[in-house]
This record gives sequence, structure tokens and C-alpha cells, in this order.
Amino acid sequence: MYEARRKAFMEQMQPKSVAIFRSAPAFELAQEAAVPYRQDSDFYYLTGLAEAGAICVLAPQHKEHQYVLFVQAYNPVEEIWTGKRIGVERAMEYYGADIAYTLDQLGEKLPQYLQGSSTLYYGNGVGQFLDGQLIERFKSYFTRMNPLKAVLDPGTILDELRLVKQADEIALLRQAADISAEGHIAAMKAARVGMYEYQLQAELEYVFRKRGALRVSYESIVGSGPNACTMHYVDNTRRIEDGELVLVDAGAEYEYYCGDITRTFPVNGRFTAPQRVIYELVLQANKAAIASVKPGKTLEDIHNVTVEIITRGLVDLGWLQGDIDALIEEKKHSTFYMHSASHWLGLDTHDRGPYKGEDGQWRPLAPGMVLTIEPGVYIAEGIEGVDSTYWNIGVRVEDDVLVTADGCEVLTARVPKEIADIEALMKS
Repeated sequence: MYEARRKAFMEQMQPKSVAIFRSAPAFELAQEAAVPYRQDSDFYYLTGLAEAGAICVLAPQHKEHQYVLFVQAYNPVEEIWTGKRIGVERAMEYYGADIAYTLDQLGEKLPQYLQGSSTLYYGNGVGQFLDGQLIERFKSYFTRMNPLKAVLDPGTILDELRLVKQADEIALLRQAADISAEGHIAAMKAARVGMYEYQLQAELEYVFRKRGALRVSYESIVGSGPNACTMHYVDNTRRIEDGELVLVDAGAEYEYYCGDITRTFPVNGRFTAPQRVIYELVLQANKAAIASVKPGKTLEDIHNVTVEIITRGLVDLGWLQGDIDALIEEKKHSTFYMHSASHWLGLDTHDRGPYKGEDGQWRPLAPGMVLTIEPGVYIAEGIEGVDSTYWNIGVRVEDDVLVTADGCEVLTARVPKEIADIEALMKS
């Protein structure tokens, strides 16, 4: 799998070029308080190596070693505290490197892989320590007699490679979606009046861990009442009161691939009349947008479907007045619906891949792309012209969708989203 990805990358590199990738840095919250390590997604995509302090060199012009890894040297004293390191032998045996060296050999060994290259693929800025080391090596090698003509962002190649998922990636995304779905179902079942948001968060993240997802895709959002109207609310500290909706936006990361689901439900198990009105409007937008997904469509097309439905709904409620097309053109809906309907999904929650082509036109969907569909309506307290019975109602319904040859597949269909199904699940 990783070998095929490296081959695809190198086939698109410019002549006389070399690519260098470095692992994500390790962090500590405080002295001797390590943060669980998460590898840089691009580095992992190409190597499968989840260890800090590593550098990957892709040198297609080298006669013997096209794939080179620099890794941390064995250190028995440090390994007592931080665990065993990969080491050069396993870097070759298990991770397929043509050759591997310890990181302290970088200055000695790197020049032979830069030799004959005038173009460098390198993404600066992720790890300052390694950036500094590598920049010094570049300075010592590239001179007036041997000039470096261009430094290119490897994303110009990786964006395209990562955008269309292969079968192995789709299988991992299915698993991430299924684990995420089970967590959301558990949260619905566990919801009780008087709980704190963090208690509901614990219910769903317990399922994630239990099912083998070692990380969340992003910080879980459990927003009750007014907190549901804050897009990136993550404090999750409020007590949930009777009669309120809870917006849960959470996903499990499985083998580095992300799930991303939002469901909104009443903590007491029954939607009020105003909550039903808003929820049905958002659900209609979600379902219509999903139905529109097929090759050739764009994210703009999908977003426009949700905007039209929500704008018409807001007019029907009397909260907007005027011609529908004019209201959409003036973005009058943005008071209530202020975000986009979709983003790419994969190794990152907002995954790599261009939304538009070089010509500035929206990128047409193709089989293998995975995206979210997540319309919402948010009614903050005090919005002028809106009856107070609707204040503090925030609703978002989000699914993960795989583009297929003739349409799409909803990877998160397991989680109930019809009002009757949600109420029946919570009652049970």
C-alpha cells in the first residue's frame, strides 16, 4: 500500500528532483508529561511510520536507494522511559526502506541523495527543529556551482493523490464511520436530563476506545441549549436542562482515518414543536444534498442545494422576506446558516485536496472521493424578528459520503436521523 503511494508520488516528481518529508514533532504538556503522539498525515501516507524524529527522502534519480529513512538511533537509557524505537534494521525490514540511517547521520548521508537534483520538494514549517537541521544541510550542499533552482510544495502532488481514496483507504474510512456511528448511538441512549455535556462526551468516546479508535478525529463538540449555536464549542461543561436539544459533533479516528458525524437530539427524548420545525428543515437539506451527490457535481452544487432549501424554509417562517434568488445572492441565510455544507474527509477531518482546479472552477466529484454533508440552522438568543420560542435552537445533521460510479454511499447511515427513529431509540 505505502510502496504504491510512494511510486505514484515519484512518478509525478519533476526531473532532477528529490523530496524530503519529516515526521511531526513530539510534544510535552509539561516536564515529563508527554502528549500522545500523532504522526504528520503526509508522512504517514507515504511511509506508515508513526514514530517521531524521522525523515523520509524520495530520490527517484538515485541508482540504488529511491526510498530512504533517517530514524532515531537505539538508546537503551531513553527507551526505558519512552519505549522501543524502530531503528534502522526495522525501518528497512518492516517499512520497506531501500536503506535506513540514524538521524545523526543526516549530514553525512543526505548529500548523496541531493546529488544531481536542482528541484526540491519540501514542506517547511511543521517541525522547527528538523526544519533548522535540514536548512543547514541544504545550505552546505546547494551552492553557486550547484544551484537549487526551485523548492516546491509536495502538496502539489499529494493533494491529488490523497483526494481520491483507494480501496484500502475506503475500508478504513468505513471502519472509522462505523465506530463513530456506534458512539453517537450510545450517546443518544445515555442522554438524561441533568447530565453534564462532558458526561455525554464520555459515553461516546468510551465506545470509540472500546472499538479500537485510539484518538478522536477532532475535539468532540457536545453543545446543549445555547451552546449548540457555537460552531466550534468544545468546553462541554454545561448541565443539560429539560427541553433542550443537544448537538453532538464527534468522530473516531481509526488507523489514522477519520469519522465525522453530527446528530442533534432532545435530551428528554421528545422534540418540541419549534425544535421539530427547525430539525425537519435541516434534515430536508441534508437528504436533498446527499441525493444530489454523483460524479460531475461539485461541492458548490451540493452547498447550493442546502442553501436553497434552508432559505425557502426561513422565508416560510417569516424570518426572511423577499425573492428567494435575491436572498440567496445576498447571502441573507448566513445569519442562521453561516458555514459550508461539505469538506473532504480522510486522513484528516478536513482532508487534503483542492476544492477548485487551476482554472478557478469548482472541482467535479469523482468516484473514490469522500466528503461530509452537514447543513445547519442556528438561532442565537435575541435574533431580531424571531419568536423567543425558537431561541437557542441549534441543529446540524452531518453524514460521511463516498462518491461512487453512479451516485454515492452514506457511510454513516447507521445513525438514526429521522425524528421518529431518534425518539424511538431514546425511548428504548
